[in-house]
Amino acid sequence: MVETRRDDGPPHDVIAAALRSERDRAGLSLTEVARRAGIAKSTLSQLESGSGNPSVETLWALGVALNVPFSQLVDPVAPQVRVIRAGEGTTLRSDHADYTGTLLSASSPGARRDLYILRMEPGSRREADPHIPGSVEHITVAAGRLRTGPASAPIELETGDYATFPGDVPHLYEALEPGTWVVHVIEHR
Repeated sequence: MVETRRDDGPPHDVIAAALRSERDRAGLSLTEVARRAGIAKSTLSQLESGSGNPSVETLWALGVALNVPFSQLVDPVAPQVRVIRAGEGTTLRSDHADYTGTLLSASSPGARRDLYILRMEPGSRREADPHIPGSVEHITVAAGRLRTGPASAPIELETGDYATFPGDVPHLYEALEPGTWVVHVIEHR
């Protein structure tokens, strides 16, 4: 079976079902998950009902609060062969920077890695909160230049450069040239 994804925004029904399932699995109340994620209880309630429009930051915070990879909240189980055409896929925007993340592949059960395409423009910097403990990020710059890495010691990368750094500490992404995009892998240990 081959599936072609043609999404241009967050999959609200998938997010709603995943949030309810993970919250139930963890045995946590709406109030407790909202507190841990630093969001309003009403926001979480809306997301669990399939309404609302979550940002990257909100979903990352919920993943950390529930101790699950971000991808587990936005991507349903994939068929064996899957095609995501350029410019398509589950794409989420940042509330704080000119930054989008498109999930290409969530880790399958037993594996703990997610694959993304990140696109960003100069002029704003995305400061990311720590992900779940043990997370490691891998970045390869496909076009442009990027400042990234731990917030305490960012590094600059050019087209073709690769870097890895801990994802469970505050870190950042900042485009230094227009049209910057990267291949991004997050390993969850």
